[in-house]
Amino acid sequence: MFYYLAQFILEKVHGTEWADILSGLRLFKYITFRAAGSAVSALVISWFLGPWLINWLQRFNYKQEYLDKAEETGDIKTRQFSKKGTPTMGGILIVSALDISALLWAQWNEFVLLTLLSVIVLCGLGFYDDYLKVTRQNNKGTSSVVKISVQLLLASLIGTYLLWRDDTRALVTDVMVPFYKYPILTGAYVIGFILVVLAIVGSSNAVNLTDGIDGLAIGCTGIVSVVFLVMSYIAGHKVFATYLQVPYVAGAGELTIVCSAIIGASLGFLWYNCYPAQIFMGDTGSLALGGALGIIAILIHQPFVLVIAGGIFVLEALSVLIQRYWFKYTRITRGEGERVFKKSPLHHHFEMLGWPETRVTTRFYILCILFAVLALSTLKIR
Repeated sequence: MFYYLAQFILEKVHGTEWADILSGLRLFKYITFRAAGSAVSALVISWFLGPWLINWLQRFNYKQEYLDKAEETGDIKTRQFSKKGTPTMGGILIVSALDISALLWAQWNEFVLLTLLSVIVLCGLGFYDDYLKVTRQNNKGTSSVVKISVQLLLASLIGTYLLWRDDTRALVTDVMVPFYKYPILTGAYVIGFILVVLAIVGSSNAVNLTDGIDGLAIGCTGIVSVVFLVMSYIAGHKVFATYLQVPYVAGAGELTIVCSAIIGASLGFLWYNCYPAQIFMGDTGSLALGGALGIIAILIHQPFVLVIAGGIFVLEALSVLIQRYWFKYTRITRGEGERVFKKSPLHHHFEMLGWPETRVTTRFYILCILFAVLALSTLKIR
């Protein structure tokens, strides 16, 4: 909105004595300026609305009065504080700050609107799941079938929309991989469509699985968003994209504003979610943020970079899959289910080893930064 307002004012004062006085409004043409504004706005909105939302959730008893999945088994011995009584559905704060900031600072092209609308859909799905948990006061929200169905439908609609438009079809049909400057497949409609769905659904659920201890998921999301801020800017800048030999995507530069908003909203939410958390994001936030990262990765034509940048999310998701299917396999073949990890997702495994929450979170942050650096190296190593 600020961009359009600035352009409107500049057009009105063109050729008048006000033109020089208001010439500073030309800054709104630059993505870098608007990205900085978006990040700061999202941070300030989060700080401003955070205390009000926490009080509102407490007033209406939208709190986790039940033991979380780690505590209810009695396995986690290192926690100093129970999670009971902490307000949940904090994703409302994240998504509000993200969407408001992006709409204020971005040019509203199809990529921006597609991402923000998808975030709202996934936020709604997560809110419904959190609402069921709160009203029932247990960990049983909506069924996994409902979750996956909505995510698959959304991802399929996005893939279909991109295939339908001539100017975005290559984002699906041409498959790019890191460390290689040419598509490894072209005209791959089916494989490309499957990759779109897997990127969005997988990312959404992987971030959701990572959201198990204070500050972990939101901090890692902020770090991964820095990677896609850089890559979105390059993908939308024809000179930089040509020089670095990455796919140029017209209009993708505006996703830099969305990434900046995610970073600002993540930092603002982390202010209240750091240990010991005053509020949880719940599925309301984790499903939306994970989906946003997956969609952005698709729109800048770098879905596999998300696997590298989001290495922590990948490890968390893999730990759950390995644990679940190894247990089923050994129960069938050996008569008794065996575990690979003491507990999954992976962060609970380290808690079981005696690591305090803060140590797990900090060390996962360090690993996430290393994955982010590796992801950024794909820009140059080709």
